[in-house]
Amino acid sequence: MENAYKFLLNELKNINSVVVAVSGGPDSMALINLMSEIKSKLNINVICAHVNHNVRQESFLEKIEVEKFCIKNKIKFESMIIEKYGDDNFQTEARNIRYKFFDDVVKKYDSKYLLTAHHADDLLETVLMRIVRGSTLKGYSGFSKKTYNGNYYILRPLIEVSKEEILKYNVDNNVDYATDLSNYKDTYTRNRFRKYIVPELKKEEPSICKKISKFSNSLLEYNEYVEKQVNKEIINVYVNNVLLIEKINDLDHLIIIRIISRILECEYGNKINLINDSHLDAIYNLLKSDKANAMISLPNKLKCIKEYDKMYFKNEIKKIDEYNIEIKTNIILNNGNKIMVVDSSSLTNNFVCRLNIEEINLPLFVRTRKDGDKISIKGMSGTKKVNDIFINEKININERKVWPIVVDSNDLIVWIPGLKKSNLDKSKEEKYDIILEYC
Repeated sequence: MENAYKFLLNELKNINSVVVAVSGGPDSMALINLMSEIKSKLNINVICAHVNHNVRQESFLEKIEVEKFCIKNKIKFESMIIEKYGDDNFQTEARNIRYKFFDDVVKKYDSKYLLTAHHADDLLETVLMRIVRGSTLKGYSGFSKKTYNGNYYILRPLIEVSKEEILKYNVDNNVDYATDLSNYKDTYTRNRFRKYIVPELKKEEPSICKKISKFSNSLLEYNEYVEKQVNKEIINVYVNNVLLIEKINDLDHLIIIRIISRILECEYGNKINLINDSHLDAIYNLLKSDKANAMISLPNKLKCIKEYDKMYFKNEIKKIDEYNIEIKTNIILNNGNKIMVVDSSSLTNNFVCRLNIEEINLPLFVRTRKDGDKISIKGMSGTKKVNDIFINEKININERKVWPIVVDSNDLIVWIPGLKKSNLDKSKEEKYDIILEYC
């Protein structure tokens, strides 16, 4: 826990507020207790975000106990109860509701950080489950210590701390916590890995958590390198939302698959879990086949269409012209293009925008043009009408209706993707926190 403590002291200095996701279990109670020690040293506002999933009677008592802890330690307390579930997968739906609540709390307190209590055993279980299920290079790495989530960062300070260390910390510091008995049921895949597989691995290799952590970090490094190669190649083989078959087929299998995955991530956004290896293989095989014209049906009415030397994706769902969308993850736009939130980019042209969160008001939105829109163009004084830019760039009237305009929460235009950047755009050498790509 000492390393987690040092990490938080360093990461959260000069920060006004931080939100901590707390269920009431041993891991999250250890984390909120750690933050109660740190908040006075950093003079930071700590907010506890608690979700009652409403599937166990005990959860109502757990909410009361977490709130008592917060009152005692002068921590702000925010909570919600999930009144009703739909027909989706329970765990996926609960997670989506939970993180929507966290998003709202982070926004309410104008925070830039959400802390979760994922620990080394969670990472081990996740990596093992994805190896069994199948995933991408990044997916096999599990999750990282720090992740950008569109408008804020998710920190997992306990990612290198084992379950045993957390339980010892709770005993040593008299931290009370609840025990969720559903975690011991064999109904869920993770529980079976936790109960039967992980203990055997720890018997075989007591330091398995540390080794998996190193494995995860190595995969993340390899993935970063692959993504850099993809960024270099995708602009040559994916032009105006069309894959140029002859060019992409000259690339290595790994890069081709990753380019296909990148396109599908843009198309599906947070529903990318609908796509699996069989879909990627089918698209790859179609790229390599001698068929001049063919089509593959993908989930959610998306079609992959091959026409001679070109391949493109088409959604059967009719799209409206006008839109205003908060940028959290990759977004499919009404003109068929996408805006992606990326960790790194080799681009420096008008198809990428780098922003410093201290100079803008989050969250960011992408919307269609409004009458009177103006932008302060990078490298120029004064402002220029967006409509004049469209005319100068020879953008036809229909395209102007759906062309994306990226603004902050004060409706200040920060970027016209593919055309112009504002004076808020940063060079690769300057300080920036957000990278957006347009493709």
